[in-house]
Amino acid sequence: MQKPGKNFRTIWLAPDNPAIVQIIDQRRLPHEFIVADLKSYRDGVRAIADMQVRGAPLIGGTAAWSLYLAALESDGNREHIGKAAEELAASRPTAVNLQWALARMLTAVSEQEGAELVAVFRREAEAICDEDVEISLGIGRHGLTLLEAIARRKNGARVNVLTHCNAGALATINWGTATAPIYLAHEAGIDIHVWVDETRPRNQGSQLTAWELQQSGVPHTLIVDNAGGHLMQHGMVDICITGTDRTTRNGDVANKIGTYLKALAAHDNDVPFYVALPSTTIDWESSDGLQDIPIEQRDPREVTHIWGRNGERLQEIVTVAAGTPVSNYAFDVTPARLVTGLITEAGICEASAAGLAGLFPEHARIAS
Repeated sequence: MQKPGKNFRTIWLAPDNPAIVQIIDQRRLPHEFIVADLKSYRDGVRAIADMQVRGAPLIGGTAAWSLYLAALESDGNREHIGKAAEELAASRPTAVNLQWALARMLTAVSEQEGAELVAVFRREAEAICDEDVEISLGIGRHGLTLLEAIARRKNGARVNVLTHCNAGALATINWGTATAPIYLAHEAGIDIHVWVDETRPRNQGSQLTAWELQQSGVPHTLIVDNAGGHLMQHGMVDICITGTDRTTRNGDVANKIGTYLKALAAHDNDVPFYVALPSTTIDWESSDGLQDIPIEQRDPREVTHIWGRNGERLQEIVTVAAGTPVSNYAFDVTPARLVTGLITEAGICEASAAGLAGLFPEHARIAS
């Protein structure tokens, strides 16, 4: 079994067949570690839409490799590639990395044809994934300084981090965003502990984050989603670090539903609330998260059904009365005023237009 660490990858080209891209089927974790094959771009569309892969950076990487498959299966036919790009773009609406990766891939092959186009697509998909690993490590190194400062202030006593959803290695190509500082702190010998929100309705915290941390030997405790505020009231959380699927140029962040409530609790209890993000998740064309960020509404079955192990058997069960009306918003927006700071690969900044412009002046100039 693969586990998070230096050699971990969430998506890769099959070593014995360059026409197959392989992923970890995250729907089966933590009970089964299943490697799934993507043999066509439509497999990539389904993998994104059905959440075999999830997390903004990994969604972007999957989209990139899916366009490579589209070019491969059509021998570089641009009409087929264009259709593939349209279907991939529609597979998940909130994560901006999806659109970014597709645009980057198409730009890279603007002057290529046939076999050359396929080769360029492959190189670009590999580059997107390799760069994401380095971006996550950059986020980790900058975020580590925050955890080191807390450890010094506490004279080496345990540092308690609260996170929400999965912004770990499984959400990226490796290392993660919110978890990257945690992994590096653990490697550095800091006494660190993570409060893991279960993250209903898909339980990415209990099924993915907890699995990752367990595999990596990082001390952690699973809690129900609504326990975070209680822990903060009693001084049991030193810092909150979450990820984000889309960040406006003004610092508003869209993340898994429930993140906003954690930010409110953190603000009320003077707990620093940081968001870890690669620059690829910044939407430089958006300035108002509540108005500009589309919030995905997903299948009610994610709320009414739950999947897990019953003895030796894996099964799905219904948890509500038949006919119960259900609303399933997948994300919420946390306003920049509730965010202590943004941890990026270029450094840490305040959640504001000025803060982001200071780290990424070229993008900020284009956006303005």
